[in-house]
Amino acid sequence: MKIAVYCGSAFGAKKIYQESAEKIGNWIGENEYTLVYGGGNVGLMGVVADTVLSHGAAAYGVMPTFLEKREIAHRGLTRLIQTKDMYERKKTMMELADAYIALPGGPGTLEEISEVISLGRIGVHKNPCILYNVDGYYEPLRSFFDEMVTADFLTEAAREQFLFSDSLPEIEDFIANFKPNKPKTYQKRKTD
Repeated sequence: MKIAVYCGSAFGAKKIYQESAEKIGNWIGENEYTLVYGGGNVGLMGVVADTVLSHGAAAYGVMPTFLEKREIAHRGLTRLIQTKDMYERKKTMMELADAYIALPGGPGTLEEISEVISLGRIGVHKNPCILYNVDGYYEPLRSFFDEMVTADFLTEAAREQFLFSDSLPEIEDFIANFKPNKPKTYQKRKTD
């Protein structure tokens, strides 16, 4: 199984963020899964990759050429895939992976996991999406998605297609038992 991990190119303010990156890396490596990630050797990205590689598991990095120097491309990867831009990077990562997990990160991490959630909703892929809710990091976002259900912009069935959790057993269970919904249907405006 190939797991796409989206996470910060920084370490974040709390030690638990780095510990969670190691935990996910150990889980991927011990299960002999393949990591698919942004390809950097910095921040949480580097921690996840180094941890996966320490188990002898495969790690695929996907990086636009213009970011190779800024994000410091990891030179010890199983495979570094160069893309022409961010759009191709995100598409390649999505196509390679069987599941998507977001660790704590900044706007880029949020944008990437939001995009795969949206694309799953319309049937572009049929894979599980998980927000690794370390130390409650994603609680405001969880509340916002729940408000979307309350406001009738997201169905409860669609909301159940992605998970907020800090429990690896729960994440494993979610992935193993994931059944994608049918793609979103659209409502036409009712006229009198």
